[in-house]
Amino acid sequence: MHVRDGLQTHVTVRQRYDHLVESGSIRSDQAQLPIVAALDRLIDEISEKRLARKSSALGWLFARRKPQHEHVKGLYVHGGVGRGKTMLMDMFFELVPVKHKRRVHFNDFMADVHDRIQRQRAARKNGTSRDDDPIPPVAAALAEEAWVLCFDEFSVTDIADAMILSRLFSALFAQGVVLVATSNVAPRDLYRDGLNRQLFLPFIGMLEQNTNVLNLDADTDYRLEKLDRVPVYISPLGEAADKAMDKAWARMTHGAAAEAATVAVKGRKVAVPAAVPGCARFGFADLCEKPLAARDYLAITAHYKTIFVDHVPVLAEANRNEAKRFILLVDTLYDQQIRLVISAAATPDKLYVGKRGHEAFEFDRTSSRLIEMQGAEWLDGWAERHAEPAASLAG
Repeated sequence: MHVRDGLQTHVTVRQRYDHLVESGSIRSDQAQLPIVAALDRLIDEISEKRLARKSSALGWLFARRKPQHEHVKGLYVHGGVGRGKTMLMDMFFELVPVKHKRRVHFNDFMADVHDRIQRQRAARKNGTSRDDDPIPPVAAALAEEAWVLCFDEFSVTDIADAMILSRLFSALFAQGVVLVATSNVAPRDLYRDGLNRQLFLPFIGMLEQNTNVLNLDADTDYRLEKLDRVPVYISPLGEAADKAMDKAWARMTHGAAAEAATVAVKGRKVAVPAAVPGCARFGFADLCEKPLAARDYLAITAHYKTIFVDHVPVLAEANRNEAKRFILLVDTLYDQQIRLVISAAATPDKLYVGKRGHEAFEFDRTSSRLIEMQGAEWLDGWAERHAEPAASLAG
């Protein structure tokens, strides 16, 4: 522990973790301690690599050309929802002594990658680039910007992502990028039952070769422990639910008249059925039965910090596309820390009834996040970020 400006600062994940335990912010969990230790070992290895690169001008000159001499294996932590994976990774990200680092939700990262590939292809077409293959220059730019990458909720459901991951990360790892990721599933279960999965398998081997894979096998879902329900998740559907949603909307918008609006996304427009400054209201069909993707949901969150979604049905295997979009929608709202008010046909743990395919795995996370987003802690945190009283929804 260091002292800076009269204040103690933590230099290891274990010190930060112990402080949170001592302050009562979290409870010590024996299942989390091996992850804490692994993250601290990784910080030590990265620090040694950083010092080695700085110790010699030649080291800096040849660091990119000879990454095999300074390769550091990252960390892939998987386990059930609500076990503390993201909390531990965020401690690591804050403490790792690297300037060029990036912490991002995996879906946001892949949206950025696809945008870069598109720009690179356009540059090749108009003659400003000579690279026929867009992957190497995109990977080089990403590695230059951040050589420590932290991914929250590593999950592969999109075939476009699956088909480029092997080549992209082959280039990133070759340039010395260190990956730290959290996921609900082990590497071998990524993109399970996905189209042309055999083409994705080389990436799994590469991931296992370049990260240490650890399972966080805790028994407690800490999100459920913090639950303090307020009426932002309304179920079941019916006249009473509709009235409750209307009442919440009136409170949140202070009775302002709503108007239809649009959000521009890459030359397209996403319709917003009802909006006032800061708040938007959609039906489930508006967001999940239309061909929307991560970038559309991100664009919506850039304009509105409170989202209402009416009439979410129970989803089954016959609704796989709608379920995928709903999973992605909740992931995006959660990661962007958006307040969500929702009416649904069932409680979060019963919204998806399919048994096959990766959606069943993915929806465990969605259910957990929907529960957490109802809690007083989440809403109080939202209010602090946006300087508004969370109590406007209470009672």
